[in-house]
Amino acid sequence: MPSREYAQLTNTFPLSATRREPAGPVRTIAITGGKGGVGKTNVSANMAVALAGMGKRTLLLDADLGLANIDVILGLQPKHTLADLVAGRCTLDEVIIEGPNGVLVVPAASGRRHMAELQPAEHVGLVNVFSELERELDVMIIDTAAGITDSVLTFCQAAQDTVVVVCDEPASITDAYALIKVLSRERGVDRMQVVANMVRDPNEGRVLYEKLVRVCDKFLADVSLNYLGCVPQDDWLRLSVQRQQPVVKAYPSSPAALALQEIALRTSRWEAPTEARGGVEFFLERIIQRGVPA
Repeated sequence: MPSREYAQLTNTFPLSATRREPAGPVRTIAITGGKGGVGKTNVSANMAVALAGMGKRTLLLDADLGLANIDVILGLQPKHTLADLVAGRCTLDEVIIEGPNGVLVVPAASGRRHMAELQPAEHVGLVNVFSELERELDVMIIDTAAGITDSVLTFCQAAQDTVVVVCDEPASITDAYALIKVLSRERGVDRMQVVANMVRDPNEGRVLYEKLVRVCDKFLADVSLNYLGCVPQDDWLRLSVQRQQPVVKAYPSSPAALALQEIALRTSRWEAPTEARGGVEFFLERIIQRGVPA
């Protein structure tokens, strides 16, 4: 990244559980971040649980294939993980477990280096398995790894929407910009949502988003960023992590829970996707159609 880009970057309510019928094609949302430690997994898990509590039939996929922790955050004890699926020891249906609010969770493995080093074609093969899933879904939340690895890029490329989680610190901002740039230039992802996490007040979240917009407008003319919202620093969130419970369930009236519920509510109001037939078949199709670099 040119030095001038770095210089510009561094300046500086509980929801109803009423069920409803599925409304057509599944919406897939990839939650990602330029670096670790920005709270990406907490955003993913709580969004999924909140959407399930709204009556959305939700699947949460842990796509951090080598350092997975969705099951830990949600206090789940899976019998099988994606590592077992890749090794042929179980089916996808046997990997899926039920979490809070009835959210369906696909756990990955932690500390399995071979999972973190899957080849591009193997990522496509893994995604292909989801075309066989016989579950009625409204939303699929994908918690990717951090950074710009092939795994991250492939899952973001395949999803309909990409949410970039960022904090107000120089490393987080510059890494988020680097991720946005690679997604745009190498994978054709030119529309992304931004969530500002661990902010001191709403104005800080908006200022952080506008900082990213300015540098993208200057150096990435084809990229469109939208502000999805912000999540405040909150001791209740930290306590919920220690208790291995989503904050939207453990402390639903806390500031972080209310913010995450609002973000989930905004995503539920997005216009329904029209390019897929339903199910999760399009998830594979989008990868094949766009192509995956070798």
